[in-house]
This record gives sequence, C-alpha cells and structure tokens, in this order.
Amino acid sequence: MGDYSWVHRTDDVDFDELAHLYRMAPLGDKPPEALATVFGNSMFACFVYADGALVGAGRALADGVDCAYIGDVAVHPDHQGRGLGSRIMRKLVELAQGHKKIILYASPGTEAFYSGLGFLPMKTAMGIWHDPARAIEIGLLDGEHSQS
Repeated sequence: MGDYSWVHRTDDVDFDELAHLYRMAPLGDKPPEALATVFGNSMFACFVYADGALVGAGRALADGVDCAYIGDVAVHPDHQGRGLGSRIMRKLVELAQGHKKIILYASPGTEAFYSGLGFLPMKTAMGIWHDPARAIEIGLLDGEHSQS
C-alpha cells in the first residue's frame, strides 16, 4: 500500500492536479479555480499524497463553534478500497471536534459507509440546489414535497 503523506494547508496544492483527482474519483468536473476557492474558504482540509502524487483530498467548511460541513472527499481509484476515504473522513471529523454539529450530505447508497463513521440520518434536512431537477433525478433531493 505504501506510505501516505498528509498536508492540511492549501499553500502548495496544485489545483490542476486536484481537479484531475476529482474527475478520476469520480466526483465530476470541478475547475481548478473553483476548487481553489472552496478549499481556500474551508477551515479544514486534507490532502493525501503517495510518492509525490495527490491521491486523496477532503475539506470541511466550518464556523469554529456551531457547524462544520464535510464535503468533497475524493480518493483516486488506484487507492480506493484501502480505507483512505475513511481515514480522510475521520481526520476531518477530528479537526472539526468542538462544533455543535458536523454534517454532510451523502449520495444515495453511501448511507451505511457514513453511518459506520458515526453519522446519523437527519429527519429535517432541506436544501436548495442550483439544478434541482438533476438533484431529484440522482436521488439527492425528494421532489415529492416541492412547491410548483
């Protein structure tokens, strides 16, 4: 498996390399400039390297007291299935300790994974998406209760 090195600052991150990781993971096509903004505005970040190559990343947007939101955990396919995603999640939860709540939204089918990390389903979570039709189509939003 090899050793991983961990970085928690964005100073030396190559955001083109991060954008490539997100495409490979696959978490979609996220432009390097957008990734630089979201990681730069996040209180906590993890970048994981193997032999100098970026193989994992994650971030938590947090306010320092009340709420931390974990988003965008990506692991390169060659390193998936080795527990690296779980390690990134555990590190982000550890970094966010002390917040009243740590939240995330899970893609359908991943609930058991997050449950194994201590997350419980929320009964009252609501969201406004930029593209609600797509979010409903892929199961992130419940379209049955939307107002027309």
